[in-house]
Amino acid sequence: MEAVVVGVVIVAVLLALVGALSVRLVQQYQRGVVFRFGRVLTPVREPGLRLIVPVADRMVRVSMQTTVIGVPPQGAITRDNVTLTVDAVVYYRVVDPVKALVNVHDYPSAVLQVAQTALRSVIGKADLDTVLGDRDRVNAELKAVIDAPTEGPWGLLIERVEVKDVALPEGMKRSMSRQAEAERERRARVIAADGEYQASRRLADASRAMANTPGAYQLRLLQTVVDVAAEKNSTLVMPFPVELLRFFDKFTRDAEPPAAQRPEPAAPVPGDGHRRPQA
Repeated sequence: MEAVVVGVVIVAVLLALVGALSVRLVQQYQRGVVFRFGRVLTPVREPGLRLIVPVADRMVRVSMQTTVIGVPPQGAITRDNVTLTVDAVVYYRVVDPVKALVNVHDYPSAVLQVAQTALRSVIGKADLDTVLGDRDRVNAELKAVIDAPTEGPWGLLIERVEVKDVALPEGMKRSMSRQAEAERERRARVIAADGEYQASRRLADASRAMANTPGAYQLRLLQTVVDVAAEKNSTLVMPFPVELLRFFDKFTRDAEPPAAQRPEPAAPVPGDGHRRPQA
């Protein structure tokens, strides 16, 4: 009787051990790839409790979450021969767990190496202005270059690639600062010249409108006096019409006699006033 009890206990322990070795838990964000004597079994195990054959089967869980890796700063030379230091970040996820395990060894490290090479290659084909001003284009090219060797053969999908920072040499920073300052000064001069041009056009229109109405000059003069008198000034400046000055100048020239009618001064008598009286 005791032997029977011991046998039952041993069988129960063996069944529990086999059950523990046979049951595998696959999380919702994972997929299980089962290898039976080294060969991949299909289909891929979905999330939940899954059974495998002990000793014969081996399950490898593959995360299907989006993984983020940072690309270390890479030194690159742009197409216009400017040395840059660029770093980036890559977002990818596994779409085929079998390929990710079978076709590539340590796929996170492989993606990082491909991203470093692609970053230097894309920066080398672009100008400095493109790298600094058109980040969307550079990011799209990086995504295409990294996605080409990884999606089909490796079962990975590159979701997004972004350039984080671009480090420029100090000399290039100073040159760009001077260029930006000169550009702002040019725009300021253009805007000021355009404003002067528009003001001159408006003044010309106003002068033509005031020429058609003689009283407009007097009203404008009074308005100027009011504006000046509104300030706390002890001196009042009155504008004087230039036409009035021209009138007085013309009147003065008309009042002067011609040069031919002017009396000539009398010639002095020689010796007059210098001779002594004789006794």
